[in-house]
Amino acid sequence: MERAKKVIEIESLTENLLKSCKNSTMLRLKVLYFASVYENLSVSMIIEKLGLKKSNFALLTAELEKEGLIQIKQAEIDRRCRTISLTEKGKAELASFEEALEKQLGATSVEVDKALDTLMNFLNKIV
Repeated sequence: MERAKKVIEIESLTENLLKSCKNSTMLRLKVLYFASVYENLSVSMIIEKLGLKKSNFALLTAELEKEGLIQIKQAEIDRRCRTISLTEKGKAELASFEEALEKQLGATSVEVDKALDTLMNFLNKIV
């Protein structure tokens, strides 16, 4: 039970940290991040990674596409699938957020960086 409490606390603290870096919604930033990291994944796979409903994702991506932050297109290999990629404007917004977050985090020790890597690897294995 103690680990569950720690995970909840970490999630809450992380969300608050991310909110303090840029006046933007977490979901918006997550979509930009996943579109950047998983550019060749289908829209449905990104939806699964984010744990969203298709309708919510469709509304958000339509807004991001209208703002010129992402581009949605048919996959080259399988025309039934759609992929998302960041535009230059989207890359700039994501980079601006990442810079703000790095500034907020400040200098960290090697131990902190290793702990973050370990936590990320652990969570990737079980999720």
